[in-house]
Amino acid sequence: MAREGGTTAEPAAAAGQLGFVTWDRTAPSGGNTYDCELVAALRAAGNDVVVHALSGAWPEPAGPDLDRLAAALAAHPVSLVDGIVASGAPGPVEEAVAEGCRVVVLVHMAAADEVGLAAPDADRREKAEGRALRAASAVVATSRTAADDLAARHGLRDVRVARPGARRAPTAGGSTPPRILAVANLTPTKDPLTLVRALHEVTDLPWTAVLVGSPDVDRDFAEAVRREAAGLGERVRLAGALVGDPLEAEWSAADLLVLTSRTETFGMVVLEALAHGVPAVVGAGTGAVEALTRGALPGQTATPGAAVPPGDPGALAAMLRRWLTDTSLRDQWRRAAADRRATLPGWDVTAAIVGQTLP
Repeated sequence: MAREGGTTAEPAAAAGQLGFVTWDRTAPSGGNTYDCELVAALRAAGNDVVVHALSGAWPEPAGPDLDRLAAALAAHPVSLVDGIVASGAPGPVEEAVAEGCRVVVLVHMAAADEVGLAAPDADRREKAEGRALRAASAVVATSRTAADDLAARHGLRDVRVARPGARRAPTAGGSTPPRILAVANLTPTKDPLTLVRALHEVTDLPWTAVLVGSPDVDRDFAEAVRREAAGLGERVRLAGALVGDPLEAEWSAADLLVLTSRTETFGMVVLEALAHGVPAVVGAGTGAVEALTRGALPGQTATPGAAVPPGDPGALAAMLRRWLTDTSLRDQWRRAAADRRATLPGWDVTAAIVGQTLP
């Protein structure tokens, strides 16, 4: 049952050090952002954290990749390991635990849930992840949605939940006409094609849209998105991957976030939106619906957005049309997002929950 609870470094371990093992990818993503924020919050709480950012084809490691993981786990009595690494390496996890090390696995997304995986590849990932998580000293998931799913998939009895925190940001000013923002890599899993196709159905209304996300993860799919978006002319802009001030400028101009993921354990970008006072439309039945409730106080019933079926451009277009034409609905969502902005928990809460799994 689920319950609520970088840098690259390879120094010799000191007593009391915590190893944080992840991959060496630094491209913007929810998982990478979570890891960086968590490390910062753990350090702020007084933990001596050593980050091991491992090269390798995670979650499909080769022999040398496994050797690097084994060495990183052996360097510390306690290690926190990103699921993208641990899920593909049950052997090193089992060996480290057998040798007396404590290994806590932090899971952002089930390894087999990537859209487009061939059935044999998904089955292999599923089995490897199950072995790794059952061997781990503890398992932490980044949402209750993910925790319940992992418990059911792999027969786990106790998956802790450490939802993402948020950094309160400047309130977005919005745009005229209304600006629709998507922040997700251009991949089949994130499914920006559904948004672009929905936008084709509301061209009679005033709006602009910006899609922020890397086109390099799946270049063929990204090219398909570009071709579909070209039919909308200058109303849609593909901005590529953005961080820092350029991304903040897009948030400042946004009136609505749209997250069209086919599968999503939480959707940290939804918290980013709420931190800017921006409402969101997300995929029904995904963990992003859970993100819309983050920070709600008792008695707060207004929702800062809505959920529509994933992969359904018609349903999304209908919701966008309603939002674009109903001023009272836009105001209601905006007020709810502003209220939520003031009550979002910080990363210190996340770190405290994770910290309970480490002793």
